Amino acid sequence: MAPDQGSLAAAKKLLKPSLWPSLQENGEGLVWGECQGSGATPYRIAVTEADAGYKCTCPSRKFPCKHTLALMWMRADNRAPFSTGTPPQWVNDWLGRRRGPTPGAAAPKAAEPAADRPSIAAVVDDAAPVPDAEAEARAEAQRARNRAQRESLIAEGIGAMEQWITDQLERGLAGFDQRAAQDCATLAKRLVDAKAGGLANRIAALPAALFRVPEDERPQVAARALAAAYLIGQAYTRQDNLPDLLRADVRQTVGWNLTREALLADASLLRVDGQWRVLAARDEVQPDRLRRIETWLRTDAAGGHCAVLIDFIPVSGGATGNLYVPGEVLDAELVYYPSPVPLRAQIIAHRGTRAAADSWAGEHNSLPDAIDAWRGALARKPWLDTYPLAASQVRVRAAGDRLYACAGDLALPLAAASDEAARPLCTVDAISLFGLWDGRELTPLLAETALGEWVAP
Repeated sequence: MAPDQGSLAAAKKLLKPSLWPSLQENGEGLVWGECQGSGATPYRIAVTEADAGYKCTCPSRKFPCKHTLALMWMRADNRAPFSTGTPPQWVNDWLGRRRGPTPGAAAPKAAEPAADRPSIAAVVDDAAPVPDAEAEARAEAQRARNRAQRESLIAEGIGAMEQWITDQLERGLAGFDQRAAQDCATLAKRLVDAKAGGLANRIAALPAALFRVPEDERPQVAARALAAAYLIGQAYTRQDNLPDLLRADVRQTVGWNLTREALLADASLLRVDGQWRVLAARDEVQPDRLRRIETWLRTDAAGGHCAVLIDFIPVSGGATGNLYVPGEVLDAELVYYPSPVPLRAQIIAHRGTRAAADSWAGEHNSLPDAIDAWRGALARKPWLDTYPLAASQVRVRAAGDRLYACAGDLALPLAAASDEAARPLCTVDAISLFGLWDGRELTPLLAETALGEWVAP
């Protein structure tokens, strides 16, 4: 079934039980599991043995992918134990959509392998390459030249961006929304050429952000966005004078990537092990045609921590993704990316997922206290975009055509796009609320009410 020999060789590297926090079967020919890949969250794979039907949430364009082949391989060779259990909802959803025999149907007779197609037994361990000191030295020298060249390109791109921002301010922001689409697209292309992809995405997303707010608020939104971009550029040019965590954060914000291997190798980074509840899952398409999948988690371990897992999947890959859903609980250890406000994380060890036994109980935290925490985070990271707020004893009230989250004298406007969906939260009783605050409006994602749990659509 392997599409090529390379896929089979890649699958062999996944035949390690440590990479599979969950391997299960239902006793009737249906097997499923979770495999920790390079993304923030494990991939989910299901296979029906009756007809070798399969489903994997990875974005690979090879069918079957290496994760599916590895699951089949482990099953065929009894390389790892499969515990018996009830199929989770994501497996049942796949079974309900696919066409094919039921999991308990008799398996068809296996076809004879083609003479020119190797079996899994033909995949052998590759001989360890003989190290070449001279080749390694040349490669490292080339990598150093590439890094220096990119630093120079980024500096030029930041200079062009700052001049562009100055030009926009001189022209005035009152009419910026009318010219933003073309002007922002031009600058974003310039920043992409300068290898500053993070800044490019910020600028490219600005026109859509402007048209999501009322016309009279657009100049203020534009001013905030341009100020943040300018601040990031200034911080990057002065990065040698910044504290280590802030310097690492600004480099990631501009576009430098930190690999999973580098995260795991850095013993100084924050690590938290515990039971992580999925509070929210968001999925949006970026201007660079990548789907950004955010999974917001919360644990009570070590005094309580919030974390967000972020995965990027090409839009061309279709509606795939390793998205968790609110109400699931992960037994996992996470490592945070270096930042003065650690939020983004990767899973180090994942020991399985289960449905939560009860609904979200909310936080013993007031809305004013949550805002104070945001102010502290903003002081440590001035270009902070959104920050998770969780508070209890919150009342949602309507004023005109807007909704507000209220506590005492404090009232935070809800995101206009959320108003219609959040109308059920306008009750007499106080609620517990979780959402993302950007300094201007709150996007509600989860609420515990007297009538039950509310999840943003």
